[in-house]
Amino acid sequence: MKFLNLSNALHFEPAIAFNAFVFSGGEPHIKISDRVAGEQICITVQARTTQDILMTLLAHDALIQMGASSVDLFIPYFPAARQDRLMVAGEPLSVRVYADLINAAPFRKVTVFDPHSEVAPALLRHCVPVNNHAFVQSIQEILGHNPHLVFVAPDAGSAKKIHHLSSALQWFNVVQCDKTRDIKTGLLSAPKVFSDDLQGADCLIIDDICDGGGTFIQLAEALKAKNAGRLYLAVSHGIFSKGIDVLQPHFERIFTTNSFYNGPSTPFIHVHTLDIIQI
Repeated sequence: MKFLNLSNALHFEPAIAFNAFVFSGGEPHIKISDRVAGEQICITVQARTTQDILMTLLAHDALIQMGASSVDLFIPYFPAARQDRLMVAGEPLSVRVYADLINAAPFRKVTVFDPHSEVAPALLRHCVPVNNHAFVQSIQEILGHNPHLVFVAPDAGSAKKIHHLSSALQWFNVVQCDKTRDIKTGLLSAPKVFSDDLQGADCLIIDDICDGGGTFIQLAEALKAKNAGRLYLAVSHGIFSKGIDVLQPHFERIFTTNSFYNGPSTPFIHVHTLDIIQI
């Protein structure tokens, strides 16, 4: 298999040479310079903008026009995955719109990393979801397999995922939390931690997406109120729309992947590369 890497952060070998650009009228365009006739190709892309999606579809068409035998897609962060239900009248079911665009290609296989819910994989044809187990296991190794480390599920939506995770890793120190969001305003109530006393245990909050970070800051304060020790945050898709600095006073260290985040690893944030995923 050969790879057409539309994002520099996701670089698989052997890579296909191409030139992507935008015409003066605003239309994205791509010119593939390598021969691909009869080849199996996988497009890899960070879906950070709608233009990334359109470029992906253009790349697929170009590859098919050039005689590629099949085209797969590795899109680790699937856009609009959080808009997976209709909560307020007048809003779209955005995840279905994006899925319909991808399904129109069509791809032989679509690989998604740690999807927000089961909705996106159900809507995407030939979807292969990859869980976060290896990602979290690598964090355990970095933290030195602390026997008292507690996995924290930040809300009810993450409870099912963390149950499968703890079973797979045989790690049963788990604390469940919950939050309530006002549908109209989007504001969150104070999170609840279902533990009377954490007795100084270090805590690893595990979730799929960190956007602005407000949810995790509130949760960090609630965990400290229950006598938590050091706090760590693991998010598969780090958007960090308000930057990393807002999280630094609350966490010892943050772990994320290069599914969306393009910054380097530092003493505070560890960036796990997804190039090792078998696609």
